[in-house]
Amino acid sequence: MSESSAGAVVDAASAAVSAATGAGAGWRRATGIAGAAIGVVAAGAAAGVAIERLTVGRGMRQKARLALDSAGPYGALRGTPGKAYADDGTELYYEVDDVEPEGGPAPRRRRLFGRKAPAPVTVVFSHGYCLSQDSWHFQRAALRGVVRTVHWDQRSHGRSERGVAQVRDREAVTIEQLGRDLKAVIDAAVPDGPIVLVGHSMGGMTVMALADQYPELIRDRVVAVALIGTSSGRLGEVNFGLPVAGVNAVRRVLPGVLKALGQQAALVEKGRRATADLFAGVIKRYSFASRDVDPAVARFAERMIEGTPIDVVAEYYPAFSDHDKTEALAHFAGLPVLVLAGVGDLVTPSEHSEAIADLLPDAELVLVPDAGHLVMLEHPEVVTDRLADLLTRAGAVPAGATVGGYGSTSSTAQPG
Repeated sequence: MSESSAGAVVDAASAAVSAATGAGAGWRRATGIAGAAIGVVAAGAAAGVAIERLTVGRGMRQKARLALDSAGPYGALRGTPGKAYADDGTELYYEVDDVEPEGGPAPRRRRLFGRKAPAPVTVVFSHGYCLSQDSWHFQRAALRGVVRTVHWDQRSHGRSERGVAQVRDREAVTIEQLGRDLKAVIDAAVPDGPIVLVGHSMGGMTVMALADQYPELIRDRVVAVALIGTSSGRLGEVNFGLPVAGVNAVRRVLPGVLKALGQQAALVEKGRRATADLFAGVIKRYSFASRDVDPAVARFAERMIEGTPIDVVAEYYPAFSDHDKTEALAHFAGLPVLVLAGVGDLVTPSEHSEAIADLLPDAELVLVPDAGHLVMLEHPEVVTDRLADLLTRAGAVPAGATVGGYGSTSSTAQPG
């Protein structure tokens, strides 16, 4: 992206701030600009890119989106639902995929000498910013029937409740709060037995925050950790693929833009929907690096990102600049750890994963070429393969267990 294009984004962001502080009529005129700014931020980036105007009519694009939405089962996997409650009362939604023995449920057995079989290993998946538990679609499908898994939606995302502290008390979201939320989910869904923690992007930061606040849990119950496309800190230095001058300018105005937009959520969401076609390209740029991603998978990612309300986008954003959990990584020392990232990740660059691996010299570091931020959707076979190996090393699944793939992101393959 050129510096002139970056400057145009800054001008647009400034205009959005002005519109946000003006009268209602000004807001209506600015919905297009507002929707543009939101599309960029929701994609996980702090600035936009220049996009050529689409030449296909709006009606045809809408039909194409509907066709893509029905093309595959992405996000349709469901488990046994459950609810946990955070320390501020926020209701957190999770689902459990249990493992049934071959041949169906095990017959009732008499317990001898008061003993029972040890609890199975449970893999707990934490998703990233502006996503939901469905972002683990491929890995969830591959592990079904092999190991017990828990998938949850972070506060204000997916099916979880809006953060009570954010709505009632106007408190900012912190990564520390997310760590406590994860603890509440574990207490409800995995009260005993060994645990494997898997986190992508913000979900990886959530896992680090859990370790920072509950080191005894890591010591006593966690048997392996996977950190995918995430960072332990210094996110303020990420340039999102922009020139230095452009990204510095955007950083100056972005907090004000987000605060203003978050205060006019209803109007902004209307403008956001109107500009959805335009920003499909932005979302794709900041989500994937390869050119042949299945369009249905790309649309699936768009749906998750578009489904995150603008006030949620706004209230989460400041937490990332404050995030620093470098010291918490020491709690994972001695455990089997997988650190994986896409080489083309513009949101949490692979250098951040390399920095994590440097502090955990026994960890397996996997850098996936031709992969972006949503590497688990873009190259699911790589992520699932390395995750299956981690589970085997941790004793979560037998060495002879078969963990199959599920679908493909290749444009020539059929979903499922």
